[in-house]
Amino acid sequence: MLFTLLLALVIVSVTTEEKDSALPRLGDVSAAESFIDSSEVVVVGFFEGGDSFGYKEFVTAVSELNDVPAALCHEKEAWPHFNITSDTISIFRKADLHREDLLLSKAQALDVDGLTRFFSINELRYVTEYNQVTAVGLFKSKVKTHLLLLANRGSRDFDDLKDEMVALAPAYSGKFLFVLVDGTVKSNAHSLGYFGLKPNQLPRVAIYNQDLDRSWLLPPGEITPERLREFCDSFLQGELQKQTEEEKKPNSKTEL
Repeated sequence: MLFTLLLALVIVSVTTEEKDSALPRLGDVSAAESFIDSSEVVVVGFFEGGDSFGYKEFVTAVSELNDVPAALCHEKEAWPHFNITSDTISIFRKADLHREDLLLSKAQALDVDGLTRFFSINELRYVTEYNQVTAVGLFKSKVKTHLLLLANRGSRDFDDLKDEMVALAPAYSGKFLFVLVDGTVKSNAHSLGYFGLKPNQLPRVAIYNQDLDRSWLLPPGEITPERLREFCDSFLQGELQKQTEEEKKPNSKTEL
């Protein structure tokens, strides 16, 4: 029994070391900045060493990330450049030009599942697919305006429309969050209903502003990059909001 327990501990230790060794080390500010700029979402663990609280959990959790690059930065000389003062796990995002920090000194408990959820919630991309997990991160973001593509996965134009959104999104970083709502997912029926839509009426594009709690639908027609840009710009220039106000004004003419 004791031998089996010791063997299990050795296996866990070796597995952790293998995952640890697979992570890039960021030795200075230049290396860290290059890594952060290398992808639309990255995770960096700022740890003093392998014995730090949360280190093993971090190594295990990031090994399970599929499309998010992760790295370690042990060099404390580089930390001040990022305003890091103690062990911290950071997610850097280009979509809303934001960094989400998990300060380990303030974490009372930490496990792999909790870290995995932290990554999933805050993994906002240039185009983020809407679901119950990503919704938390979307509504936590400081960017309160969403450009939504409401489309049915598997439809003839789904991939092309998504590609158009991905190509356009970087130009509006920090201004819009680009969100994909799959009309074939039953749990998204409520989201479609908010815009007065059903799956058989898709694809459509909408803008939603969280602060105003208002939405605008792009008029029916072919969804092209030009129309998407014009739609975004009309909101940023206040034209869409003016249209809404005009529609709300009572008719001043007296009916005879």
